[in-house]
Amino acid sequence: MNIGIIAPDEKVKDWVSTFNEYDNDINISVYPNIDYDNVECVCLWKQPENILSKFKNLKLIHSMGAGVDHIINDSSCPKGIPICRISDEKLSFSMTNYIITAVLFYHRKILKYQKDKIDKVWDQNTYPEILPINIGILGYGALGSDAADKLNYMGFNVIGYSLNKKESNNIKVYYGDNLNTFLSKINVLVCTVPYTRKTHHLLDKSLFKKLLKGTYLINVSRGKVQNENDILEFISNGTLSGAFLDVFEKEPLPKSSKIWTNEKIQITPHNASVTNESAAVPQIINNYKKVISGESLLNQVDFDNEY
Repeated sequence: MNIGIIAPDEKVKDWVSTFNEYDNDINISVYPNIDYDNVECVCLWKQPENILSKFKNLKLIHSMGAGVDHIINDSSCPKGIPICRISDEKLSFSMTNYIITAVLFYHRKILKYQKDKIDKVWDQNTYPEILPINIGILGYGALGSDAADKLNYMGFNVIGYSLNKKESNNIKVYYGDNLNTFLSKINVLVCTVPYTRKTHHLLDKSLFKKLLKGTYLINVSRGKVQNENDILEFISNGTLSGAFLDVFEKEPLPKSSKIWTNEKIQITPHNASVTNESAAVPQIINNYKKVISGESLLNQVDFDNEY
């Protein structure tokens, strides 16, 4: 087995050791010292543009995370070679916990109580929760649906939206042309969509204008799904009551960004959910063996749909 790892901005030492622990017969080459002639499976995360054109014997392209936009949007991505992504219960666990944290931060008025502490205000007269809370999960895939189920279990009113029809026993899931109906019923919007050409700047003024006044935004998808200037504008005019953002159009977030100083926006450095190597490596090796033997792959990406 010949596997290459190209993730210039990531620490890949743990990935290499996990591959070696799992199977001693794997030959690993790490960027920039890639064996372009012999690598059959390449694992990618934010790889340099056009690098995929250098491979001579590639049989499988594997994302090192749940997202695949860094692969799909690479102009050198070869057609006809399967692309797979990571699907991990630990990813869902971490992402759901993050989303619940963000919802409760808003619901329990934590920002108000942080300010009260600074101002030395003891306020028992204000009701401590924002009600009603109607949560909409925009993007009802593995991550979004898990968060929806847990929030529903906690007693929150939750609905979902998916581009294609999805079934759920407990959650009403809108789809297709029913986006506007979905948006009209919520006051907390959680975005978990994949980044594609169709979702580029999905979170912009055209969508915000359809929201109920005072809707709270939580984005854990990809930075380019949001238009940050529009987020700032619609927080200013009161359409958005605030935002909890883990992703940004440019990362790291530039120090010049007004997001840093906006008290109604909470931020984290794109770490809501991080891939676990011990869960990812077996999936990659399993798919490598499947592609060699001609079997159906796990978590294969539809290139045309971009996810």
